[in-house]
Amino acid sequence: MTGYIHSKESFGTVDGPGIRYVLFMQGCPLRCIYCHNPDTWETGKGEKITPDEVLQEFNKNRSFYSKGGITVTGGEPLLQVDFLTELFKKAKAENIHTCIDTSGITYNTDNPAYMQKLDELMNYTDLVMLDIKHIDPESHKKLTSKDNSRVLDFAKYLETKKIPLWVRHIIIEGYTDKPEDLRKLGEFIGKLKNLRALDVLPYHTMGVNKYKEMGIPYPLEGMEALPMEKAIEAKKYILEGVKKTRL
Repeated sequence: MTGYIHSKESFGTVDGPGIRYVLFMQGCPLRCIYCHNPDTWETGKGEKITPDEVLQEFNKNRSFYSKGGITVTGGEPLLQVDFLTELFKKAKAENIHTCIDTSGITYNTDNPAYMQKLDELMNYTDLVMLDIKHIDPESHKKLTSKDNSRVLDFAKYLETKKIPLWVRHIIIEGYTDKPEDLRKLGEFIGKLKNLRALDVLPYHTMGVNKYKEMGIPYPLEGMEALPMEKAIEAKKYILEGVKKTRL
């Protein structure tokens, strides 16, 4: 069993609890207008790696990961569900915390074979970090090229599986910062009994140079990075929605 990765990070600190060994998986079906890793889009490319090789590298620095574990992110990691299952199964046998950072866009109840594989993967998954890009279907489609129905259904699926959930939301001025949308997002996630954390992050421009190197236009050309204060302010609206559902 081999997986295709874009890159890896030995000491990730923002990809789950503690210090993490992070795999950036290759391939993504979304085309987010603010994506900072366009070089992860194409499937079937990248560096090949096996679960045993991942664990070997993890164990070289295992003392640093005592409160952390392994996170798979992307790209979209759930495009490579077979590899993830094999990796996480081996990781759990060694008592390693496992985390998936995903958009949830691959969730598809019309594909029983995929759903069966997803069910098995969840048996070895300790945490899912779900990036909900927009609560409104049409706005989500404008941002990513696809609507959010599968994303929201995936969130509900995780609740039925009792998988702890961290939600991430990126604030982009003029796109994802409307108070009414933020409150609706809060109302949705507030109903999820497995919600454990909420990260609200400001838009940044770290991926702009990659677009230039790849010779493709950057959709948000000229937009400046958003100050952290704006994300903190936006989080208040989301929490208003959360509290509304939990009164």
